[in-house]
Amino acid sequence: METSEGGAAKGLFFRRFLAHPTRVGSLFPSSPSLSRMIAAQVGRADGEYVIEIGGGTGTVTRAILSSGVPDDKLIVVEIDKEMAQFLRKTYPAVTVLECSIFDIMQRLPQPAIGNVGCVVCELPVTLLPHEAQERLVETIVSLLPRNHPFFVLTHGLGSPIPAEKLGLVGKRNVFTLRNFPPASVWSYARDPEALTEGSAR
Repeated sequence: METSEGGAAKGLFFRRFLAHPTRVGSLFPSSPSLSRMIAAQVGRADGEYVIEIGGGTGTVTRAILSSGVPDDKLIVVEIDKEMAQFLRKTYPAVTVLECSIFDIMQRLPQPAIGNVGCVVCELPVTLLPHEAQERLVETIVSLLPRNHPFFVLTHGLGSPIPAEKLGLVGKRNVFTLRNFPPASVWSYARDPEALTEGSAR
């Protein structure tokens, strides 16, 4: 049985999709099953922060917290005002930055600078022009140590970004039909060794 909070989250997500379909990218938030699969990719050392880009209404946020990431070590970037407000209300101990990912360096809390262990991107990256994809990748890479991969959610069949053109190596870590639409999670890094199992854990 769905909780009133869950129903409110889905309703908000759907309304914001209608308002900004290319920015939201999907009619529905990630399913609990997909959210757990995404959270399972998260690796961080003690004291490191996790950044979630495009938190929406928080289904992945909940899974990341449930996986063991402390509330005060999770930073969620959400450009949509209503969704950001919903996230702050639902997860009051999590840092929610209401801004574009391109403004994150001006908004990132001081303790997190140089201390980010994992970045998960849930933006509809395939809908971005190449220049914006390149800028997004450069921003994410600048947040992480060289041996740490970042992760991108996609509903497409192939890689959501042109990895080779952007100087990256990538691989699909997860694919599931238990989501509407079906989804994959890809990992990317500058250093091929960063994609070997356990290298960023």
